[in-house]
Amino acid sequence: MEQDKYSVHDTIDLQEIRSLLEDEKPQEPQETPPQTPPEDAAPASAEKPEKKSEPLYECYGILHDITYILAAVTLLFVFVVRLVGVDGTSMLPTLHHGDYLILESNFLYHGDDIETGDIVVLTVPYYKEEPIVKRVVATGGQTVDIDFENHIVYVDGQALEEPYLIDYTGTGSWNNWDGEYGLSYPATVPEDCIFVLGDNRNNSTDSRFAPVGMVNVSCVLGKVRAIVLPGQTKDEMGNITDPRDWGRIGLVS
Repeated sequence: MEQDKYSVHDTIDLQEIRSLLEDEKPQEPQETPPQTPPEDAAPASAEKPEKKSEPLYECYGILHDITYILAAVTLLFVFVVRLVGVDGTSMLPTLHHGDYLILESNFLYHGDDIETGDIVVLTVPYYKEEPIVKRVVATGGQTVDIDFENHIVYVDGQALEEPYLIDYTGTGSWNNWDGEYGLSYPATVPEDCIFVLGDNRNNSTDSRFAPVGMVNVSCVLGKVRAIVLPGQTKDEMGNITDPRDWGRIGLVS
């Protein structure tokens, strides 16, 4: 009886030991099988469909931008600045034939803003259709006198300092179309008018010439601000005799 008791007890102990040993073994991590999304489930990126670039829409956008740019440039060159070219030599040495200039439009200022020394582009009624470019010597209410013997221009009794001249101020009389002489000096400039002269004094048709005379400020198209492209001179064969002087690009005074 005692032997049977121990054998039974031994069997029970072995099983318990095996059970304990198995419980103490580290368990290997179980891999989770990849989950396959259901066939009817759409990917997250597909929830927001990508915008497809349509050539026609892109072309419309480009044309829209170009239209706005052209409109802005047009307004700029109509109401703010203008690009004008010089035809002639009456403003030498300041301006040369063929120069291209930036002109500040008269839309930006009143006639009272025109001052002595300004270089302006203006039209002259009954003289010529093309605008001319000259320097303002006197404005409304000022008195101009020219000493042709000593080649001095006076404004309100003060001699002008004119370092920009290419030559002295000569040629005291200008005939108008009726054969009469030009202005008599001293001459007072009427209100809302200006008296203009070319820097190339002896090769300039300006306020000394009766058909030009005192020019109303309403005829001023604008003030010359800068040279953007210097001119060049060519002979009759088209050969360049006087090349562009790029150092002349800049503000004009």
